Amino acid sequence: MSSNLERYADRLEKYSERVEQYADRHPRLIDLAVILSLMGCVLLGSSLTLPGVAPPDHGGTGAALMGVSCLALLTYRSHPRTAVVVTALCTVIAVVLGYLVTPLLLAPVMAALYWLATITDPTTTRLFGATAIVAVVAASVLADSMGDLSLLIRTIGPVFWLMLPVVGGSMARLRRAYLRAVQARAEHAERTREEEARLRVTEERMRIARELHDVVAHHLALANAQAGTAAHLALTRPEQTKRILTDLTGTTSSALRELKATLGLLRQNDDPTADPLEPAPGLARLPELVAACESAGLSVSVTTEGEPRPLSPGADLTAFRIVQEALTNVTKHAGSHCARVRLVYSGSRLVITVSDDGSATTSPPASAPGRGFGILGMRERAHSIGGELRLGPRPEGGFEVTTALPLVPEA
Repeated sequence: MSSNLERYADRLEKYSERVEQYADRHPRLIDLAVILSLMGCVLLGSSLTLPGVAPPDHGGTGAALMGVSCLALLTYRSHPRTAVVVTALCTVIAVVLGYLVTPLLLAPVMAALYWLATITDPTTTRLFGATAIVAVVAASVLADSMGDLSLLIRTIGPVFWLMLPVVGGSMARLRRAYLRAVQARAEHAERTREEEARLRVTEERMRIARELHDVVAHHLALANAQAGTAAHLALTRPEQTKRILTDLTGTTSSALRELKATLGLLRQNDDPTADPLEPAPGLARLPELVAACESAGLSVSVTTEGEPRPLSPGADLTAFRIVQEALTNVTKHAGSHCARVRLVYSGSRLVITVSDDGSATTSPPASAPGRGFGILGMRERAHSIGGELRLGPRPEGGFEVTTALPLVPEA
């Protein structure tokens, strides 16, 4: 039994969808069919009377009134208020002429009120609906066609039948508004998801670009400096040259490891059997960075003030990359053989200062527009975790990079 009901419901839904699609394609044909049906109802309703009461004899006046009332419905899409006024006026005249007030006789004005409620705003619906109901009820009370029926029956009947289309049309309008709102929210959510996905892709691309720039630029700069120093000392200091070349091998090996770790993040597929990735570098690897710079001919001193406190993984990586980029710029551009790294743990922040004694005119060229991405990358890294970055020439000479990064309190 339930399966039969389900099949019947499916068929009914399918047929209703077909009717709606046909109505959307041919609205005028549907309107004409509905109006012809209403005209048939009105003609049938004009022939009904109470028992023992003779039907009114007005020739073709009643038919003409009902015809005008139905034809006025053709304008309901563009002029719904006019359709309500004309159909209500024709109905009132018909009731005054002695026609019995029945749902069949009220069919045109009921249809006009329904379409008015679905198309216009609630204020207009209340105004025109109340006026039409009052006019029809007054005609029903004063007309002789209702015979000896009580005043209550003469009033309740027209009010009930005319209120039905107003309520039904208002509900249909609210349902359409609700469906439009749901569709608009769905479209907005889809656009938001697409924009968020594009934003995430852009942020990830920028993050990978910063990582690759820091790894490649730093290690290539050190390798270039080490190779140049080794070539300069090859004939005069062979032992030092051998040590520099050994350090050069370590520099290139470190670059390959970091590149492998960075590219491994892109290829990671959550395979439990895959090789574990190398941890992201942090301030714990600062001695390795200092040693690599010294092998390239740059003497780096590191001082720490305050009690060292832990940083979040992102802040730790940011701190290391900023120091690495600043020292790389000193190696490539500052013309200085010494640099200072100062770590100050103060309150809830870690302040890092990297300075050199080189000429201000030989400061990192990335500070000039369109000449590099090192300074831009440092600034983006600091801002991404809520930190700050300041840089510029020192009054006493040289260049200085200062960043303040947030600390994570101990658990």
